[in-house]
Amino acid sequence: MELEEMKGLWENMSEELERQKLLTDKMVVQMTRQKYRDKLSQISLPETVGTVVCFGMAAYALFNFEKLDTWYLTLCGIICVVFCIVLPILSLRSIDRMKQINLGQNSYRETLIQYAKEKDRFVKVQKAGYYLGFVFSLAVLPVAGKLMRGKDLLLDAKLWIWYIPLALVFHFLFSKWVWKHYSSAAKGARNLLEELKD
Repeated sequence: MELEEMKGLWENMSEELERQKLLTDKMVVQMTRQKYRDKLSQISLPETVGTVVCFGMAAYALFNFEKLDTWYLTLCGIICVVFCIVLPILSLRSIDRMKQINLGQNSYRETLIQYAKEKDRFVKVQKAGYYLGFVFSLAVLPVAGKLMRGKDLLLDAKLWIWYIPLALVFHFLFSKWVWKHYSSAAKGARNLLEELKD
């Protein structure tokens, strides 16, 4: 074999290896992108179900709003409706922004910076939901009592003695469980992004 022939074969092999490397890199990015979206679906699916429930509650309250006949029941109703509409929208929007991160076009550093920024936004929404959830826990009982039973439960002191501690403990435990689940999914998504570095 002549030197020129060997040189040509070597160049062909190099080009073929480069094409295979590009194809492999592209497949890795596509697989990582799918795994990333699957991880975020562990957050978005429960949030979507919760949004449907919240919208249903808000619609029920709005259609029966005239039954909230005192100023304090009206205030509780407004708090419940605003909470059930605004917070789920903000939450789904922040999750969607995390899903929209383009893993293939940005550099590794840009991808991690964008992910950190969107995750911070999601965490802020979740924290707001956590703290506002305590207010919602207290406002929802009088609204539900009036709309479903026609009773003004704010006048029943015995009910509030056990309801307030029970509602606050339930809210705390449920929020802690949800946050643990969401943190695990978000950490898994970040780990997938870090695999792109290699």
